Amino acid sequence: MFRPALRSSLSIIRSAAPFAHRQLSTEARATIQKAITASPLVLFMKGTPQLPECGFSRAVVQVLDLHGVPAEKMKTYNVLTDSELRSGIKEFSEWPTIPQIYVNGEFLGGCDILLGMHQSGDLEKLLVDSNIIPAELPADS
Repeated sequence: MFRPALRSSLSIIRSAAPFAHRQLSTEARATIQKAITASPLVLFMKGTPQLPECGFSRAVVQVLDLHGVPAEKMKTYNVLTDSELRSGIKEFSEWPTIPQIYVNGEFLGGCDILLGMHQSGDLEKLLVDSNIIPAELPADS
């Protein structure tokens, strides 16, 4: 899905010692933007939710499961199946690591940010406010 759109151009910047600088193409940026807005919660990870291939991706999936994020509100992309996506998403977000979480098209962060928000209670509030999970109903008295 992403491979053709994420072909990036290399521009050579000439200086005393030339080096390659990677720039995300307009087409690749548009493809990623479309992907992150296609679902309320988007996760770029290593592996799949059923079979995460890195401890950080596994931790993110477990936290989202703890909060009861329904599958229909979440879209995941396995960056290990597409090297262009793997590098492109890092350039898009200007965040150097995977996993990456987006909520309603906004970059939230990586595993460390998500865990911190989970521990502080901010993640649940964000998920409720974003209509990704329902607010807890008051207990009957």
